[in-house]
Amino acid sequence: MYKPFIKNLKNSVLIIAFGVLATTNALAKKVDLTQELTIDANRQSADLKNKIFSYIDNVVIKQGTLIIKADIVQVINDAKTGEKTYIAKGKPATFEQTLEDGRPIRLEANEIKYEPSLNTVVISGNALLTQEGSEVSGSKITYNSETEYVNAESEANNKVKTVIQPNVAKEQLTKKDKLPTTKDLN
Repeated sequence: MYKPFIKNLKNSVLIIAFGVLATTNALAKKVDLTQELTIDANRQSADLKNKIFSYIDNVVIKQGTLIIKADIVQVINDAKTGEKTYIAKGKPATFEQTLEDGRPIRLEANEIKYEPSLNTVVISGNALLTQEGSEVSGSKITYNSETEYVNAESEANNKVKTVIQPNVAKEQLTKKDKLPTTKDLN
């Protein structure tokens, strides 16, 4: 009787909790998609007929502020639209990007599915999203950089976990990352 209510409440709490992490100005840099994309890996193979390109061992993809690191990445090109889907796997695979307001966001998981044309990143298997010391973890996290929508899910007997740092801790993290000035040394 209460299951639908509890499920909706749980989703609402998650959305509100993550709203603290991602403010309305926090869009991924749109300029990244207009930048040159580079892929470095130890090996590469391609299925030209099906337009699937595989990059293997120590894979690093860079495009603007976007950096993906993984053990293996497959790039699948849609034959009809030409749009690309990146599937990265690792222990963990990571996705990092600087948002429009200058704050970095980091996602890590066993698998990352990145679809630039949809502005979505889906991470699964030990999924973790971190921003300014706060984090959301679960079995699967979907992040839309355009709408700033985050959905975190867990498997049957596990829970989604959200840790939100107070503003004091965020300020300390920011100060710790800055180099000392001559004023600080006097």
